[in-house]
Amino acid sequence: MDRREWLRQLRGAVYRGDGAEVVGLLRTDTEPLPVWQLIGDGAAIALAQQADGARPLAADCVAALRRRDWIGDAELADQIDGLAGSGPMPLLRPLAVDLDVLSEILEGDPLTAGGALDLHTGEVWPRSVIDEGADDEAPDFDDVDRFRWVDGDSRDGYRDMIEFIDTVPDEGFADRLRVTIRGRGAFRRFADTLGRGREDELSRWFEFAGERKRGRARAWLADVGYRVGGH
Repeated sequence: MDRREWLRQLRGAVYRGDGAEVVGLLRTDTEPLPVWQLIGDGAAIALAQQADGARPLAADCVAALRRRDWIGDAELADQIDGLAGSGPMPLLRPLAVDLDVLSEILEGDPLTAGGALDLHTGEVWPRSVIDEGADDEAPDFDDVDRFRWVDGDSRDGYRDMIEFIDTVPDEGFADRLRVTIRGRGAFRRFADTLGRGREDELSRWFEFAGERKRGRARAWLADVGYRVGGH
């Protein structure tokens, strides 16, 4: 199984909440990608379902998260330790929210990003959907006890590009990438340049950026008193 297919299957298992499949995928001969935020969510699901092999997987994931120590990694490691009984459970309320969707309103162009998180259901409402006009069944977005509003911010995503470029081994190509992120349209030019004959680097960028966004969304969620999941 190649890296892309392995990652696709892992994302699907986490999305479906299939802890046994998560454990099975991480037992394969495929070298795990450094997507510890995603793996950690899978480990949390596997622990909650008491899947065979979940505990050693969780211990490895916690060690990797604490060693890497990106934003959001400590919050996830604490949650996994709490679920495994190897540490106190964080005093955060569980919320069934998709971190990938949440990150879309937290980051990006301030003119198009932003929106609201439903603290009762975990549903994410992009600002564009809200601005189009709510129907009779739409909730009251002015209910401050239920909704947390956020504005989009592209600065973290821009810093991700800078940090990723520093990991590119081909210095000549890295210099080309540094040129692409100057001025307006930086994100599009950056991805286009990676996509022209550098598919491995483009895939690595998507993995890197996805992990960073997921971690920041998790940290933001913890700051407002919540954690992912219902366990």
